[in-house]
Amino acid sequence: MQTDFYRIKRLPPYVFAEVNRLKAAARAAGKDIIDFGMGNPDMDTPAHIVEKLVETARRPGVFGYSASKGINGLRRAQAAYYERRFGVKLNPESEIIVTLGSKEGLANLAQAITAPGDVILAPNPSYPIHPYGFIIAGAALRHVPALHEGKFNPEEYLRALDRAARHSVPSPLATIVCFPSNPTAHVADLDFYKEIVAWAKRYDVWVLSDLAYSEIYYGDVPPPSILQIPGAKDVAVEFTSMSKTFAMAGWRMGFAVGNERLIGALTRIKSYLDYGAFTPVQVAAVAALNGPQDCIAEIRATYKKRRDTLIDSMARSGWEIEPPEASMFAWTPIPEPFKALGSMEFSKLLVEEAEVAVAPGIGFGEYGEGFVRIGLVENEHRIRQAARNVKKMFQNADAIMARYGQFSPASKAAKSA
Repeated sequence: MQTDFYRIKRLPPYVFAEVNRLKAAARAAGKDIIDFGMGNPDMDTPAHIVEKLVETARRPGVFGYSASKGINGLRRAQAAYYERRFGVKLNPESEIIVTLGSKEGLANLAQAITAPGDVILAPNPSYPIHPYGFIIAGAALRHVPALHEGKFNPEEYLRALDRAARHSVPSPLATIVCFPSNPTAHVADLDFYKEIVAWAKRYDVWVLSDLAYSEIYYGDVPPPSILQIPGAKDVAVEFTSMSKTFAMAGWRMGFAVGNERLIGALTRIKSYLDYGAFTPVQVAAVAALNGPQDCIAEIRATYKKRRDTLIDSMARSGWEIEPPEASMFAWTPIPEPFKALGSMEFSKLLVEEAEVAVAPGIGFGEYGEGFVRIGLVENEHRIRQAARNVKKMFQNADAIMARYGQFSPASKAAKSA
């Protein structure tokens, strides 16, 4: 019997599995692991949304199959959100579909539009579903470096994207953009999106925009939507999620909006695959989008406090982390004494020596090596405890690195003096 399945063979081993195994083993041994590894919101969903779910679930007649593309009220609520937030008008019938989280929508759109061998341009580092949704669908990937000297540089990225389009055979089918970025937390402005839309029209390429972190930002200017650019709907579809905005991760509520052809393709393939989310969940999502929005600001403020606590407390521990402008993540180089280990070994070391878990940058693509991603998913007390643990680890850096047969820069300088 064949067990070497085609699509499974195309997927590499899950990079995070080793760190997850170490976390589980440490917890089984009684260690208290402070886990910054997953982007899993730990806050409770606002009470009025939960109450609407309970109220609706008590009604008769709501327990059957729902609508695969989402109930009408929810699609209208998403259209109202886009007009209110971005000034973008959308047709709820033809330009919006409800998805089971943005991740499912991205993966199923890849299935809907991809033929075997189609070329996809994907940023690297990137959230894994961006490239691997297309890998599962049979595409060929061309990775576009998303960092220039460790930062996102819009001009350099656009040049790299243009080179990739010109030198890809066959011509690329689609590209993915994700801002605020998971994992790097970098942001893009409307000028960048204007260039992306013009580039996509020049090369006849679809653009898939992941805007899951639209409401988690820390400056005065909220992240824009690519659909704010005139003509963007000709080439682009955008995915949003209620997971972070309303602390509704487990509810699996997301949306795809934009280009009618892409929304139509996703609608058609989903009609074969699912009957939509449970109707009371969708009704509660309507209450979230149409109801009081002060809860969004409260959730954002919580993440900002955590971000500031992380930056300040880790700086005191000896780990300088650049404050992210948006998202629920910090993206930072491996600290100097441990750079030689690489992101995977450093992440494992943090679990073993500091009882702290992070996500290794290599898990987001080869150009993520040398970095780790830190999720703002623990409270301020736990963040400060993590910083104290890290400080002790840093104080023992020489002994730790000696076990690896390497030495910190301070030791090397002392030995050469």
